[in-house]
Amino acid sequence: MQTIPTHTSLVAVGDSFTEGMSDRLPDGTYRGWADLLAARMAAAQPGFRYANLAVRGKLIRQIVDEQVEAAAAMRADVVTLVGGLNDTLRPKCDMGRVRDLLTEAVERLAPHCKQLVLMRSPGRQGPVLERFRPRMEALFACVDELAERHGALVVDLYGAPSLADPRLWDVDRLHLTAEGHRRVAEAVWQTLGYPPEDPEWHLPPEATLPPRWAARRVADVRFARQHLLPWIGRRLTGRSSGDGLPPKRPELLPYGDR
Repeated sequence: MQTIPTHTSLVAVGDSFTEGMSDRLPDGTYRGWADLLAARMAAAQPGFRYANLAVRGKLIRQIVDEQVEAAAAMRADVVTLVGGLNDTLRPKCDMGRVRDLLTEAVERLAPHCKQLVLMRSPGRQGPVLERFRPRMEALFACVDELAERHGALVVDLYGAPSLADPRLWDVDRLHLTAEGHRRVAEAVWQTLGYPPEDPEWHLPPEATLPPRWAARRVADVRFARQHLLPWIGRRLTGRSSGDGLPPKRPELLPYGDR
């Protein structure tokens, strides 16, 4: 019989992926995999506490400077750390520097939580991201090395066929849909040792007829105008979509509290 873990607290550290974009709620805020995971863990453990320090657009340097110390001070049972992917998508990226900063983050967090969780982030298929794939894979190799060295768990989202499926990505092609976030929450849940609720989370959805050529071209034009060009503009000017935004849940509070 499987023993259900007894985690009493969770702190999530990272960028837009952990903030929850694009799993938008009716009030315009974002939910995402970390909130979904916290809800499940709270249902399994009375008094469960949760903080989410993630802010969209953050680079690994900003995550280290703005989130890591606060997360370590909370001394949570579980800390999730996902960062560095935004760096790999910048026109200029010093991967040696990214590895050093990720190492610093892990070394500062690991001694102050019972279980550190790292991830190999999901990567959809497509020509825009293809040029960045070597950087992404170098980042994930670093994640694997750090996990082995510090006893962290690794959730392999990059190797999950479901999360490479374009149907699980929002129209901006950078963030997961609500269904994508649900699958990530399931993956982390299982990695932490909880009994599976969806053993096939990693399998792609059932096949559907692809959109017609004309519909795909219309979608491509809309994507370029509404998302790709503004994203490129922010990269070239050093701006971020998260500039001036606070963390979504900066204090480690009982799950039902805000």
